Amino acid sequence: MKNLHIADRINRIAPSGTVQLTATLQELRARGVDVIDMAVGEPDFSVAPDIIAATTAALKNGLTRYGPVGGLPALRRHIAEAFEGYDAGHVIVTNGAKQALYGLFQLFCEKGEEVVIPVPCWVSFSHQVKLAGGRPVLVPTDGHQLDIDAIQAVIGPRTVAVLINSPNNPTGAVYPPEAIEAIGDLCRRNGLWLISDEAYQAFDYSEGAHFSPFMIPSLRDRLIIVRSFSKTYAMTGFRVGFAAAPSAVIAALERLQSHSSGNVCTFAQHGALAALDLPVEVVAQQRLRYMQRRDRAFEWARAMFACRKPQGAFYLLANTAHYASRFASSVELAACLLEEAHVAVVPGEHFYAPGHIRISFANDSQTIEEGFVRMREVLAP
Repeated sequence: MKNLHIADRINRIAPSGTVQLTATLQELRARGVDVIDMAVGEPDFSVAPDIIAATTAALKNGLTRYGPVGGLPALRRHIAEAFEGYDAGHVIVTNGAKQALYGLFQLFCEKGEEVVIPVPCWVSFSHQVKLAGGRPVLVPTDGHQLDIDAIQAVIGPRTVAVLINSPNNPTGAVYPPEAIEAIGDLCRRNGLWLISDEAYQAFDYSEGAHFSPFMIPSLRDRLIIVRSFSKTYAMTGFRVGFAAAPSAVIAALERLQSHSSGNVCTFAQHGALAALDLPVEVVAQQRLRYMQRRDRAFEWARAMFACRKPQGAFYLLANTAHYASRFASSVELAACLLEEAHVAVVPGEHFYAPGHIRISFANDSQTIEEGFVRMREVLAP
């Protein structure tokens, strides 16, 4: 009998470290282990009642059939209102931001073509590029901020796109307008696409409004914005995200999506519609609470690790060098914390940041404090 063959493009990628960790935590809790999850980036806020009501009403009204591949027209129009000059033809609704990103790399990458990705970065970026036949080119940041000269140095004839993520996962860094303008100018001069992953744009704690590359009109012909309802509205299980881009890009993504997932869950999209109609104060209050948690988590973390104060999202990246004599890697340190402290954190290796751990503060303040107390008890000399 012929041996089972798995395509090389699948064998060359690793499973998502954060997804695997979620499964591990579920198994531990099923066994009765009291684990504090400071690993997974999932808001602890409840989904707003208006979103639940709209989703439930859609189910009761039989809105459970196939829908348009690109998303409900009303939802696409509503999303487009946030983007000056855009209409529904500039928006596609996807199964979370993750599918939008996956689709974009399928569109832009021929075999061996390159996507420039500043690191540390989200675990799936590089693997999605590889799945498209492309090559991720990883460029270190400078103090978690974009190093424009380093990015420029790696751009070559095979480069097709630059991917940025602000606020950033896993560092919590927010890129200032001048850095966004510089990277946009670099893309414009070299004929590159600029992909801006803005899954955490609602949770920017720097002064003033979040600065998106979309605010630079001259970039819009080569810019794709990717966002998600998951983080902003705590709708992680709904799996609704979107891309906003030139209409030709959206049309191509629709063709691809028609052969992959088809439409996003119909009744979940009705919940997303309701989310967009929530008073702005709802998200503003959540942002304020995350800032308060950030401040408390940072005070605890810097007493134990070297780390920078996050400017956005709900993570901080802690340097584990102080414990290098006890642990050979951050993977080993994270494993010890899970086994002995029953606290879950993510090793930095998953984000191209060895010697670090990512700590999520998407928990209530009491849980955050208990998590750090447990870590301190295990790590104290």
